[in-house]
Amino acid sequence: MAELPPRLTRHGFLVTIRSLIAASAVGVVAGPILAFFWPMELLETPETPISLGDEETILVGGSKTVRFGRNPAIVINLEQFGLVAYSAVCTHFACIVKWNPESGMIECPCHAGFYDPQDGSVISGPPPLPLERFKVSKEGGTIYLETLT
Repeated sequence: MAELPPRLTRHGFLVTIRSLIAASAVGVVAGPILAFFWPMELLETPETPISLGDEETILVGGSKTVRFGRNPAIVINLEQFGLVAYSAVCTHFACIVKWNPESGMIECPCHAGFYDPQDGSVISGPPPLPLERFKVSKEGGTIYLETLT
């Protein structure tokens, strides 16, 4: 009985592996270049108000972080002032800020930045600017978030 030659030689296997590695390298380089020329259209902030749900979704003293265009926003229901909303991106190094009901401040966990929940101004820490404020409105029991005009 005649012996069949192997279907894949050692040389053929190494050529196949080398080709796969080369194709992967081209993809790693070409992917970001193509993404640069065809970026996703993502607005910095939405042009129209977005719905946050019913009024009961954010209890007094509570907060909700939501996607608002390219960056998140934080909506806080303050006992004395009602609903307020700010960009949830710290003005220092772009960490995401959190509402701390125990301290009564908006806090940046990265570098101990603290913001006043009434107006978004810097209380202490390294942030150079206040948080960007957004408009919160209620219509028919639904909360809406939009940019200030």
